[in-house]
This record gives sequence, C-alpha cells and structure tokens, in this order.
Amino acid sequence: MIKRTKYLDEIKKSFKVNNIVALLGPRQCGKTTLATAFIDSEYPFQFSNNYFDLESSHDLARLADAETTLSELKGLIVIDEIQRRLDLFPTLRYLHDKFPDKKFLILGSASRDLIRQSSESLAGRISYIEVAPFNYNEVDDVSSLWTKGGFPKSYLPDDEDSIRWRRDYVRTYLEHDLPTLGFQIPAAKIERFWRMLAHYHGQVFSGSAIGNSIDISHTTVKRYLDILASTFMVRILLPWHENIAKRQVKSPKIYIRDSGLLHYLFNINNKNELMVHPVLGASWEGFALEQILQQATEFNRQAYFWQTHQKAELDLLLVRGLEKIGIELKHGDAPKITKSMRIAMEDLKLNELIIVYPGNISYKLEDKIKVMTLQDALEYI
Repeated sequence: MIKRTKYLDEIKKSFKVNNIVALLGPRQCGKTTLATAFIDSEYPFQFSNNYFDLESSHDLARLADAETTLSELKGLIVIDEIQRRLDLFPTLRYLHDKFPDKKFLILGSASRDLIRQSSESLAGRISYIEVAPFNYNEVDDVSSLWTKGGFPKSYLPDDEDSIRWRRDYVRTYLEHDLPTLGFQIPAAKIERFWRMLAHYHGQVFSGSAIGNSIDISHTTVKRYLDILASTFMVRILLPWHENIAKRQVKSPKIYIRDSGLLHYLFNINNKNELMVHPVLGASWEGFALEQILQQATEFNRQAYFWQTHQKAELDLLLVRGLEKIGIELKHGDAPKITKSMRIAMEDLKLNELIIVYPGNISYKLEDKIKVMTLQDALEYI
C-alpha cells in the first residue's frame, strides 16, 4: 500500500487547530483509506461504531436521530460521504460547542464551494484538506501515473483493468454521484459535454463554441462546467491581468484534472496509443500542471495563466507576495527560449522563468531562465 504521509501529517496538524477536519476530494481518490490509516495511527483502540458511511443504509438509519447518536460517542467520529447529509452540519456545530473533547473527521466527494452554504455554520470550527489522487511524489512509475491517472484503482492494475475501471467510474459518476448531489441532468447530455470539454483541455475556455457544438445554451454550458469543477473533474485556471498597454485574455483555461480520465475520454487505452495521439502535448502539459499546482498551493502560491491577444502567453504564473515565477510546460527533448517567453519575462517582471519538460537533465539557459525536469521543478517549487 502507498503511504500518504503528507496527508496524514496534515490531518494531525489540522486537528491541533480545529476539532473538525474535512477531507474533500473526488470519489475513490483514497479518502477512506486515509481516514482508516489515521485511525490506526492515532486511535488504535477506536470502536468501529464511531465510523459512519452515509452510503450505508444501516449507518443512515443510525443517524436518524444524529444528535443523540453522536452525543453518546467518544473520541474521534468519522462521517464518510458527508454530501449525502448536508443537514448534519448544524448538528456538528452544536456537538462541537457542547462537547469540546469530541473530534470529527468528515469526508466528502464535493468541493468546499459546493457545500459552502451548508457548512457556513462551521466557520471558525473546521479545517479543510483537499485530497487528490496519487501524485508524482507518491509513486514509483511516473509513466503509468501519466497514462492511467492517479486514482488508486486505475493506477495500480494493468492497462486493461485500468481502462475498465475508468469506464465504470465515469458511468457511476454520471448516473449515481451527480443525482446524489442534487443534479438532475440526463447522463448522456453531461457526458457529451465532458467529452467535448476534453478537446479544449489546456485551451482558453469558449463557452459559446462548446454550446454551439452540442446545441446547449451559454448558461447551461456554465452550469455544466461548474458541476464538473466542483466535483474535482475539471480544473479552471484563471487568467492574470497585468497593468500593461496590451489586450489580455480574460477567459479561463480548463483542464481535465486526472490524466487517466482525459485519456479515457479520448479512447486512449495505453502508453503506445498516447505517444502517437494528437493530444500528447496537451496531455503532458495538463499532467505536469496538476502535479505542480498540488505542490505550489501547499506553499500558499496563487496560480494563474497569462495570455495577450497578440499571442504572448505563459502556461503558469505562480505568485506569492511580490514574487512571480513563470512556468512553461513543453513536451520536447530540448526546449528553447521563445519570443513569447521573453515578452512574458519583460511584461510580467518575472523573478525567473522555468521551462519544465519530460527529460532527465536540468540546466540553465541564461540568467533567470532554466530548463528543469518535472521532478526537479517540484522540489524547487
């Protein structure tokens, strides 16, 4: 089993600040395994009746009178799939305030934004941790991670079983998970939208173009995009605006967050098929970007992209205070400095520019511009 010590440490640190900690991430990314590992390390004598899986009819019945049931339990209480019972948040607030010795670990397959209204009552009482599928620093086979994605049941099996799991995952997500969250949308419609969105992976989002292609309104496009983003399927990367005399792109870029799901949406079944597919470069860019963002946000860096209507652009801009690091993601053997990079250096006043590529050697091109392997870039960031 892959030990995810970073998340376990983060849970421990969060419980020092608040008595309620929420692990939020896509379904089957490993949240339940993390919760079990945390219980084993910190509460080895914890009774199993302190664990509630809200997909279990038995556990749902136990929580028919949640206040009474939870009041009688001691130690750590775990509630899995919290998005199925958002009405529990006021009860958790009451129990938190009345019983300061209780701790709650809640797991959810919806983003903080999606459950915000229900969880507002816990403001100042809860810490949020976003759990992602396996990342670059957790696995031994990076090639498989890129090809099959980071979901444990997709990454670990062979290619055939992996693609079968992803097919079932998408079907369950569309037919079961979304209705559970209250989204009554025909599965075929949002699947068609999702597949169309995959063709815009790594590109500036054009809602009107997608809407026209599949004959849905602009408002419906925005709604579908928000649903996919709030359930961790899509990343929306916002543009950076600099005070310069140039017209700058104002629409976001979109990425399918898990490379394995991206490849499934393109009917790419293995590494050999990926290497000859037109999506190869965009796939690697999205994979590298997702790995970098997981690392960067951990150190409170804000992430954007930058692009002008004169076609100058920067794949990724990391900002912390007055520091600006530019990142270009290139799938190639020997990346070179381009005119666009020099414009970005000058207009954005970058502290440095890093060109990340899938090679094995990092080196300096000139002052403030470096070529780095993905591994070295992650360590540097």
